[in-house]
Order: sequence, then structure tokens, then C-alpha cells
Amino acid sequence: MDIRRRPPKPPVNPDGSYRFHKDRSPSSDDDHRRTAIAPPPKASDALPLPLYLTNAVFFTLFFSVAYYLLHRWRDKIRYNTPLHVVTVTELGALIALIASFIYLLGFFGIDFVQSFTSRASGDSWDLADTNGADRNFLIDDDHRLVTCSPPPPIVSVAKLPNPEPIVTESLPEEDEEIVKSVIAGSIPSYSLESRLGDCKRAASIRRESLQRITGRSIEGLPLDGFDYESILGQCCEMPVGYVQIPVGIAGPLLLDGYEYSVPMATTEGCLVASTNRGCKAMYISGGATSTVLKDGMTRAPVVRFASARRAAELKFFLENPENFDTLAVVFNRSSRFARLQSVKCAIAGKNAYVRFSCSTGDAMGMNMVSKGVQNVLEFLTDDFPDMDVIGISGNYCSDKKPAAVNWIEGRGKSVVCEAVIRGDIVNKVLKTSVAALVELNMLKNLTGSAVAGSLGGFNAHASNIVSAVFIATGQDPAQNVESSQCITMMEAINDGKDIHISVTMPSIEVGTVGGGTQLASQSACLNLLGVKGASTESPGMNSRRLATIVAGAVLAGELSLMSAIAAGQLVRSHMKYNRSSRDISGATTATTT
Repeated sequence: MDIRRRPPKPPVNPDGSYRFHKDRSPSSDDDHRRTAIAPPPKASDALPLPLYLTNAVFFTLFFSVAYYLLHRWRDKIRYNTPLHVVTVTELGALIALIASFIYLLGFFGIDFVQSFTSRASGDSWDLADTNGADRNFLIDDDHRLVTCSPPPPIVSVAKLPNPEPIVTESLPEEDEEIVKSVIAGSIPSYSLESRLGDCKRAASIRRESLQRITGRSIEGLPLDGFDYESILGQCCEMPVGYVQIPVGIAGPLLLDGYEYSVPMATTEGCLVASTNRGCKAMYISGGATSTVLKDGMTRAPVVRFASARRAAELKFFLENPENFDTLAVVFNRSSRFARLQSVKCAIAGKNAYVRFSCSTGDAMGMNMVSKGVQNVLEFLTDDFPDMDVIGISGNYCSDKKPAAVNWIEGRGKSVVCEAVIRGDIVNKVLKTSVAALVELNMLKNLTGSAVAGSLGGFNAHASNIVSAVFIATGQDPAQNVESSQCITMMEAINDGKDIHISVTMPSIEVGTVGGGTQLASQSACLNLLGVKGASTESPGMNSRRLATIVAGAVLAGELSLMSAIAAGQLVRSHMKYNRSSRDISGATTATTT
């Protein structure tokens, strides 16, 4: 759109003629080049308003009328009313829709085509004088071209200084042409994979285009050594490389009679070492035991009615035990693994939030439960035709957000894991005492978290271990938010000689199939734990076992960190293991020069 569509007229002399700047006045030599051209009518002249207000009026009119007509047509289809039967209001809305569409088409469509064709034929409103200097012209009241002051220069966006020189990769001639097309915008970056049929080549071209567009180097981001075909259409869009995260091993973790070497992907020093120490203390004391309390993924759509009474009627219908079997049959059509477990409904005015919970086999299950919910919503329209589905997710699920409903009801796998650590192990391995651990846990994890108003955060650092295991095994890192909800309990037993420690985690959301679990590195970590892919014994067994391993690793991490704090070793350990004394400035310079 030309922002100079309505430039100001030149100053007018007392006799009605236009005044020109001294060095911009038209010369007689230019008269033969000035043609009497009648100004074409503009779509923006439809209303006697400024251009931006005219556009705003017609934009608002177009979308509001379209929204009204779509709602009316939906009601007609729902109540079997012929579409060609229209009221006076609907007729007026149709006329307004057509009028606004014609305006918008005239303003944005026709002007664009005309400007494109005029440039292609060499026509321009900007003419050059005999000295080669550009002049800007306007049309006066007599339809003559007159000169005016040039428009203000376009202000360019400043770029941040680049401290590192860009190393331009030598590309084949064909790839070089594609890079230039991507930079020019003629080839969208997201379409490179489909155009080229080679995912790595597409990533290389996109990477080079990115460096030239931004003027900043990403040389340290590796490109080679990754299977880009494996992420196409499922894990990541428009890749330019991959990030390297070191994977450490904590263990063996003795859990439910089995030994596990727990992979942890992290860049935080001391984390793997601390978890490993906790695993050692648990192993010597006989290991830990775990129990899966619940296994069910949730999805909660939000629907709206005309009144709160109708919303309440839906709640009573869904929570009536007599209707559950019918709802389960409709829901379970989505997958051979999806099995509806419960339906709960919360009311907020005339809005209903329906929380469906179902088993999902060895998958984490978000897509699976969403398909089942969609089936039920379509089924409910027969009994509740006035139900307006606002969204498939109404945040009552609740996904990737700290929520009391997950803390209380659970989401994914609800797990409790416990161990008894002998007093001599507490003294020798953990370097503290049972009494100190119990007191610290009460004042820090319980009282301190309550003072802070924590929601499910009654622990020392459960999210540290959950995040590290999630990244290593291909889980969704964002679900660390609810998966890390945990309460750590410690109690002195056997006359204060030993300590009983437990972690209760109601919302561990993991899967062993789908998503990032199928990538080579993450699949290898799952294989190390013996939970790769779907279980051949019982659907869901591998994902439940993975959840217990996460809880067991959290238990080890909690035990070790709390011991370090009780013994006053936290700061000293981090200064020793989490602070590198290596001078990397020389290595950095060597890689950038």
C-alpha cells in the first residue's frame, strides 16, 4: 500500500497558481514531457474520511458482517431452515458484505495489479529531469503534473553490531541461487524441504540464508551428524542445526528390584554427581519401591450455552453414571488404546469446562485424548444443539501450567516412591544426620514452600531431575511444569536411627512412543532403561515404568541435595564442580578466525 496516496497540495499563490521551491520549479524544457493526465478515482475516496479511518471502517464492517452471517447460516443448518430464506436484516448484511468486499478488493487488489503492471511497462509517477536528478510530481486541479518536495527518507532498522565475522559457506551454484531467492523472499524458507526433497540440503540453505539476512554467525551450531529426515513433519520445523547437550549417567538406581542406569541431559554441574550419590545411598540401603496410583491423560474443552441452567444440565448429563458407558463407546473409537476413565465438569456462569480422563497405552497421549474428546463433542450436539464449542482446550486440563487440579486429581502418571536409608549410610555417604535431614525437610520443603505459596513445589529440586531425564528420553520439556509437582516427606524411624524418605508426584507426563522418543539419541536412552517403544506384554507398561524411574531418580536427587544443604556443602560443591577454570578465550578465537 502506498502511504503517500494523498500527499499535501503545493502552496497556492494569491492568484490561485501553485508556488514551487526555487530549485524545484519546473523549467520550460520539461513542459513537453508533461501530459494532461486525469487522476484515476481511488477506492479510498469512498468516504470523506482520512485513509486509515476509511480502511478501519470497511475492515470492521466486512468481518463483523461475515461473522454475523456465518452464525445465522449455522443456526439455519442446525434447525433445517432453507438457506435462501433471508430476513431484511440478513439481506442488509449481505449488501454490506458485498460493498465492503468491493472496497477492499479495489483498494488492495486492483491498485496492486495496476502498480505492478505499470512498473513492468516502465511507467512511473517519478520522472527524471534533464540533469538526471529524480523529481516527485503531483496532479494539480487542472490535471497537470507539478513538482513537489521529495518524501521523507525511509528510516532503516538498525542492526546489532556483529562481534564475529561471518564465515560464508561455499555452496554449489544451484544452492547459491536458492539462497538468494530465500533472501529476496521469492522462495519461502519453510518450503525448502518440499521443494528440494533433501532435508539436510534444505537445512544447509536455510542456515546460510539466515546468516546473510541477520548478519550474524551461527558457526558454533552444528549441522552435520543429524538425521533431518527423522524430524520432518513431526518434531521441528525449519531446522538450521541442532544443540548439543551432554548426557550423564546416574546409578545404578535400585528400584523395585531392578537396576537402572539413568540418563540425564543437562548443562548444570553437580546435578548428575549429586543424583548419583543419592542412588548409591539408596542402593546400599536396599533400594526403593514405587507404586503407580493413577494413569490417565486429560483434556478439558470449554463450551458455552445461552444460560447457566443449560450449562448445568450438561454437567448433570455427563456426570450421570447411567450415561458413562455411552460416552465411553463414543470416546474409545479414537484409538485402540484410548479408554475413557472419568468425566468431570466445572461450571463458570454459562460456560462448562469438561475434564475427560483416559488411559493412552505407552503414548503420552495428548493427541489421543483430544481425538476422543472431539468425538464426544460431536455426539453431544444431538442432545445439546445449542452448545457452542469455544475451544478443544479450556485450560482445565491443565497442560504445561501449574494448576491445583493436577496437584489434586493428577494428570498422566501419579507415582509415589519411597526408601528407608540406614543411619550409618546417612552419616558415611551423605555426611549428615537423620535429625538434621528431618528438621531441614520440615522447615524448607514443607514450611518454606507454604510461606512462598508454592503450588505443588514442596520439594528441593525435583524439576532438575525431571527436566534432565525428559530431555534425554525425548519427552516434552514444557511438561516439566506439572510433572515436577512433588512433595518430599522425611521421617525418623526405628527410634531415630534410620530415615524414611518418600516423594509423591501426581502428574508425571511421559510416553515411550511418539514425538521425540523416536529420535536416535533419545531412543537410545530409552533402550538403556529397557522401556523403548510400546510394551509387548501389556499396553502402557513401559510408560508407567518410565514414570517410576523418574520418581526414583527424583528421590535420589532430593536425598542428596538435602544432605548437602544440611551438611553445609552446597556452595562448596558448586564452586568445585560447577565453575570451570579453563581459559576458553583462545579456543574461541581459534574457531572464529
